[in-house]
Amino acid sequence: MPRFVLPLLLALAGLILFGQGAYIHAKARVAQVLLERAFEKTIATGHETKPWSWADTWPVARIEVQRLQARAIVLAGSSGQALAFGPGHVERTPDAGERGVAVYSAHRDTHFAFLKNVVVGDEISVMRSDGKQFRYRVDTTSVVRFDASGIDPLADGHQLVLSTCWPFDALTQGPERYLVHATMIGNAPDSR
Repeated sequence: MPRFVLPLLLALAGLILFGQGAYIHAKARVAQVLLERAFEKTIATGHETKPWSWADTWPVARIEVQRLQARAIVLAGSSGQALAFGPGHVERTPDAGERGVAVYSAHRDTHFAFLKNVVVGDEISVMRSDGKQFRYRVDTTSVVRFDASGIDPLADGHQLVLSTCWPFDALTQGPERYLVHATMIGNAPDSR
């Protein structure tokens, strides 16, 4: 085998892996544009609007951390298919603004990459698809096993948890999750 074949094959493999990674990030960005449009239409019409005709989910909220200039449209459900396009509202948890713990989950390398920069005291606003907006203040962060989060969706109060995989720089999915815990501090001024 000629000497240049192995380096050529390694370079080709690297190019393919780079392309796959770039595709994931590009898909996430384009999806958020389409989700933003569908979210705005949902608020305007009062009807669930799918971001594309074959979607099996729809936008239910917008999360924003103004200090970080980070925002993301949240989808109904937290299946792997939904999380490929945006954060998901974890099933059987209340909506933002309702009594209990609203939980939203997303990938650490796309939609919730900003969580590594969230600090205690940061304000998180969540606008629901009905146009109601709520403000939360970050109380604490924690790292837990995926099957031992300790989150009780029926807890007293009005709380929010944002969840993503941990550690942030890992190359594969592991058993740990990074949680941002926040408590509601009130309705946010209308900022649509």
